[in-house]
Amino acid sequence: MTDLETLRSALREPLAEDFAEPDLDAIMTKGRRIRRRRRLATGGGGIAAAVVTVLVIVGAVALKGSSAEQQPLPPAASAPAPPSAPAPAPTTTEAPSEQPFGAAIPLGIKGEGGRELVIHAFAIDEPQMPDVRFGLQVAYRNGTGDYEALLAANEFKGSDRSFGFHAVDGGDLIRGTFVPVFGYFSGPAVRITSTVRGKPVEATTIPWSEDPSVVIFWFDPDQVESPYVLTPLIAYDAKGQRLTK
Repeated sequence: MTDLETLRSALREPLAEDFAEPDLDAIMTKGRRIRRRRRLATGGGGIAAAVVTVLVIVGAVALKGSSAEQQPLPPAASAPAPPSAPAPAPTTTEAPSEQPFGAAIPLGIKGEGGRELVIHAFAIDEPQMPDVRFGLQVAYRNGTGDYEALLAANEFKGSDRSFGFHAVDGGDLIRGTFVPVFGYFSGPAVRITSTVRGKPVEATTIPWSEDPSVVIFWFDPDQVESPYVLTPLIAYDAKGQRLTK
């Protein structure tokens, strides 16, 4: 048998050991705890839900080698290679703080284990977004008084307090709990309404404790299942005058 035939025969042999398949359900469940958010852009006020930059490491699958021990290659007969430059330090983006920036607002919803669901602002300090200083986060408030984040969103360009709607997100089932559609409006809004398939809906609105000119809002999950069904979002001032087109 020639060397080529020997190689072909070896390639046809089944692997001595199967590769382990990744546990996709476990990976996705872990990745949903704090998620990298999508962008949402609609008309009538320039809604832009931004992206919370969160590094999620979901794991890796290592390839298994064959049982035969591999022999090392002999050193090359050449001049010694120059010392390599030190590798740059890895950079990561921290997950949003789970401590509220201002008061946490109860959503009136119980989730996993009967825990209370709240919405609160969190502080942002990212050099690439100098005019974005906070975002919104939905979290569990535990009996010990600490918070466990579920979903976060923030503006990703321009100013976080420019007039209009920001960080509109939600409508996700996370760990068995439905996170309602939420967001905030920068401006003198006291009412926020919309329509879902022609039916009028109205959000609950609460001024942010750190800046009352920012109004945090969320919709009843039984009325609004996704931010994409809102057509459009409308804000009104204390006189009932429409603030957005």
